[in-house]
Amino acid sequence: MTRLWDKGSSLDAKVLDYTAGDDHTLDNRLVVYDIRASIAHAEMLGEQKLLSPQDVAAIRDALTDIGAEHAQGRWHISLDQEDCQTAIENLLTARIGAAGGRLHAGRSRNDQVLAALRLYMRDAAKGLSLGAIAVAHALQELGKRHPDQELPGYTHMQQAMPSSVALWALGFAAELRDDAEGLEHTQRRISKNPLGSAAGFGTPNLNISREATRRRLEFAVTQEPVTAVQLSRGKAEAQLLFEITLLTQDLGRLAADLMLFYSQEFGYVSLPEAFTTGSSIMPQKRNPDVFELMRGRGAVAQAALIEVLGITQKLTSGYHRDLQLIKAPLFRAIDSCMQTLEILPSALEGVRFRAENIRLDPSIHAAAAANALVAKEGIPFREAYRQVAAKLGDKE
Repeated sequence: MTRLWDKGSSLDAKVLDYTAGDDHTLDNRLVVYDIRASIAHAEMLGEQKLLSPQDVAAIRDALTDIGAEHAQGRWHISLDQEDCQTAIENLLTARIGAAGGRLHAGRSRNDQVLAALRLYMRDAAKGLSLGAIAVAHALQELGKRHPDQELPGYTHMQQAMPSSVALWALGFAAELRDDAEGLEHTQRRISKNPLGSAAGFGTPNLNISREATRRRLEFAVTQEPVTAVQLSRGKAEAQLLFEITLLTQDLGRLAADLMLFYSQEFGYVSLPEAFTTGSSIMPQKRNPDVFELMRGRGAVAQAALIEVLGITQKLTSGYHRDLQLIKAPLFRAIDSCMQTLEILPSALEGVRFRAENIRLDPSIHAAAAANALVAKEGIPFREAYRQVAAKLGDKE
């Protein structure tokens, strides 16, 4: 087995295990993106007369087959291969010979890895954004099921002003749509073409076209100068993780409300049995485990963000192997958030508010009473506030 950096010397098995880490498992999700970027790179090399038309065709066809076979589960990346880049190139050269080895002209594993990662993040950000919108829609439908149901509005965990189920649900829906927009804005950093920057200093003596790969891969711009590419590592990832953190915090607050409303002391809502679990000792229990985990998963995203920022914060310029460690927290946070988004719309479909248990304290209308005095009598609000407070005090 030949690695991309191999010069014929042996590598201690412990060193391989330490340096490769979990890349051989993490990279399975990047195979489709690395193949797409590799085909774009090969076609560019062909246009620049650095590959023959026959080599380009052979590379394109073989890579397409290799990608299809991976999607079918017919091969996976091994620890010995380190990562998807080595695995794919080895499979390619085994099938088409020297033409496979010519593909690496004009690129380094550094820009190759980053291209695949950015293509993946572009899709992940879009998927998360659509997932947030789906949850917002489910909340809107929840509000429609209870159009006239009053609900106490709380501040400091006390009834404060009258609200409604619809207003409660639409507030969360609006914030989730805002989160979706924030995720879309991460494309500004993600959609920069790194290919052609190679190890960070370009490709001397090779007349490549970075614009050609940018166009084929539908990146918005080509990242310039080449020295900026490695300096940017971790920034798009951190921005995506920041937006995921905000999204998971909103989902966590939604879950916290539902769990509070589900408690016997409140009894405001019933939760679908398919989304609650039982107790091993108490026969009467139905536990809101799904919503508890939803609340807790905000910590997963926040920890991932801090981890990525910590990895990059004091690196000198250029590429460093530390950057490999970004993938694990990035993927972990994306997967955790996506799982929540996939399950939540169905869970919300089964949520019902129990009108018979919802009671508003009469004092909840105090602010409205003060406003009415201002509107009717024209007195300062602070005076109206005192008058209403005094009346409430007399009733006590």
